Amino acid sequence: MNNFSGQNIPEFLRSFKYLEYLNLSYSGFSGAVPHLGNLSRLQNLYLNDNDLMVKNDLGWVSLLSSLKHLDFSGITIGNHIDWFHPANMLPSLLTLNLAMCDIHIPATKLINFTSLNSLDLSSNGINSTIPVWLSNLTGLVHLNLRNNSFHGGIPDSIRTLNSISSIDLSWNQLSGPVPPSLGGLSSLKLLDLSVNQLSGSIPGSIGLLTRLQYLFLQYNEFSGNIPTSFGQLSNLHSLFLDGNELTGNILASLGQLSNLQTLFLDGNLLSGVVSEIHFTKLYNLTILGLSGNSLMTFNVSPHWIPPFQLKYFDASSCNIGPQFPNIQTSTALGFLYLRNSGIRDTIPEWFQNISSHLQRLDLSNNQIHGDLAQIIANNTGLEVVNLGNNRFNGSIPAHLCEQLSLKVMDLSNNNLSGVLPMCLGNLIQLEAIDLTNNTITGDIPSSLGSLSQLRSLHLHNNKFQGNIPLALHNLIGLETLDLGNNLLTCNIPSWIGKRLSKLRILNLQSNKLKGKIPTELCQINHLQHLNLANNSITGNIPHCFCNLTGMIMSDFNFTYDGYGYEENVEAYIKGIQLKYTKTTRFLISLDLSNNKIDGEIPDVLTKLISLKNLNLSRNMLSGHIPKNIGNIKSIESLDLSTNKLSGQIPPSMGSLIFLSYLNLSFNKLFGPIPVGNQFNTFNDPTIYEGNNRLCGKPLPRNCKESNLLYTHVGDGESKDSSHGLSWFYTGMVSGFVIGFIGFIGSLRFVRIWRIIYFEMLENVCRWLTISILVTLSRTKRKSF
Repeated sequence: MNNFSGQNIPEFLRSFKYLEYLNLSYSGFSGAVPHLGNLSRLQNLYLNDNDLMVKNDLGWVSLLSSLKHLDFSGITIGNHIDWFHPANMLPSLLTLNLAMCDIHIPATKLINFTSLNSLDLSSNGINSTIPVWLSNLTGLVHLNLRNNSFHGGIPDSIRTLNSISSIDLSWNQLSGPVPPSLGGLSSLKLLDLSVNQLSGSIPGSIGLLTRLQYLFLQYNEFSGNIPTSFGQLSNLHSLFLDGNELTGNILASLGQLSNLQTLFLDGNLLSGVVSEIHFTKLYNLTILGLSGNSLMTFNVSPHWIPPFQLKYFDASSCNIGPQFPNIQTSTALGFLYLRNSGIRDTIPEWFQNISSHLQRLDLSNNQIHGDLAQIIANNTGLEVVNLGNNRFNGSIPAHLCEQLSLKVMDLSNNNLSGVLPMCLGNLIQLEAIDLTNNTITGDIPSSLGSLSQLRSLHLHNNKFQGNIPLALHNLIGLETLDLGNNLLTCNIPSWIGKRLSKLRILNLQSNKLKGKIPTELCQINHLQHLNLANNSITGNIPHCFCNLTGMIMSDFNFTYDGYGYEENVEAYIKGIQLKYTKTTRFLISLDLSNNKIDGEIPDVLTKLISLKNLNLSRNMLSGHIPKNIGNIKSIESLDLSTNKLSGQIPPSMGSLIFLSYLNLSFNKLFGPIPVGNQFNTFNDPTIYEGNNRLCGKPLPRNCKESNLLYTHVGDGESKDSSHGLSWFYTGMVSGFVIGFIGFIGSLRFVRIWRIIYFEMLENVCRWLTISILVTLSRTKRKSF
């Protein structure tokens, strides 16, 4: 617990030959582990948690014949160094900790350190089956093999560890059933088998572990019912069974566990009716997780008073409604999650009594109504409040501004009205605000520019008016700015591009914005979703859009998702309105539709190779579709309809294998529709409607019958029709004739030109005659 700033462990320590105890842990040493074999009386050696590594070997460890406790955790040993045999020659060794050392385990059965009572080999990525020699360590009390990619089954020989108190096999790849022999480990207090691939039923023999206090079985593939024998685990404090496929009415077998303090059953397929009878003896319960069990029904009297006082309660996605659950005795409640629980009730009056200690509150996706002021009236430590998708009405109360610890505020999809309190700028810890889909009016408060920690701002689909306040340019950490579907009337501010350089989502659609697209937007390198649709924007598409590297090399290291808040964005893609939540990071889109944008589609847009959606429809764009549009290999939805585009459909589009939605209607396109790949799946003729000179399937116009004889061209290049070629040659001949007539006419009417022209011809003829005579003379000489 000191800091020696990366110095090497001093060599003089080797001379302390009477030393019995050496602890250099957490001391900032670096370099190679020194040879300490001279310290033959050493009983305790702790070099853990330094920046050390073993360069040569560990043979000197076998010389420490008195060693009882060895901790090298966090030291880089490497799988090429033999640690096992030197340690195996220490018959008095009691504890061995080699966690996070990058070691391997040898295949052997010969064990000498049978006195070992604690072994920690966690987080080494060993990637093997559990070694058989562990069964010889019959005195082992603590075993930690966590996070090692162990595979195969749990060996039945584990039953020989008669003295074992804790076993941690979590975060591996163990499969198959749990051996019933585990029930014979009568001294076991902690068993952690979480995050594996174990399957089958949970053996009833675990109910014989009467000393068990902590049981972690979550995130496996267990199925079936919980054994009724679990009711005998009278000393159990914590039980984690979440993330399996367990069925039945589990609480019927767990309601006898009077010492149970922590119970997690989340993410199973639990069914049946839960009543107050199941909780009668759970006096000490403080943490209860039941989320994700939609088949479970709660039938609890509204007058029932629970025997426990919860600090954590999660019944999300359970059928707990329609009334609000009676948890009024839990006055120390800090975490309450009742998301999507079928509640159709008002906030009860007693809620104020339990809200004073709340840190995180999630009541979203229900039909709760009532006064927001009642929920947060007495609380000053609230960090997360999610009341989205309910029926709250009225205005946002000003005393919300007193929640100075607030980090996430989600009030989306309610019936809130009025104006936003200016005092929201006091909540300087806020990281996410979501007020989507309400009827809030007035200007966007400039005070929001004081929220320097803000990363996600959603004001979508309200009635905000006026300008986008300049003060928002202070939000330099913002990743999402969604102001779509409001009544904003201004030009798009150039400072968005200059200041908000971390933006990944910018949605300004469906307002009354005007003016040109500022080229400063091209400075937002991370931008992956730009939606300016349904405004009155004019001018051209900026050529600098090719600098939007977020649409070229998407890293998917995407937007804010903290404290249980899920980023969400609505986008019109593939002809329908879609809502993106957990998949927001895959939304790579450019939507400029329904504006007054003119000019050509810049060829540089074809460099945005990660685009999945490109919508330029309902503008005044002219010219050709870029011939290299096939370079956008990831595109799934392309809408160029209702413009003034001309020319042929580029054959390169035939290479777009992910394209599933296409609309080219109402332009001036002509020629054959490409065939092959995705074009063979576009059977709806309306996607080409309004282009009267297009031909080919799925249109009824045959290209030959339409006198459009197009020839095949390789490598995606297109040729003119024979009709076009004949006009080309006709024009070339007529041009030559007209030019020649003009030249002769000028000689007839301009005397000086005529004299110069014929003098030039006479000189040329004279030079040619002399040259021919000289050549003939030389030829005759050579022949003689």
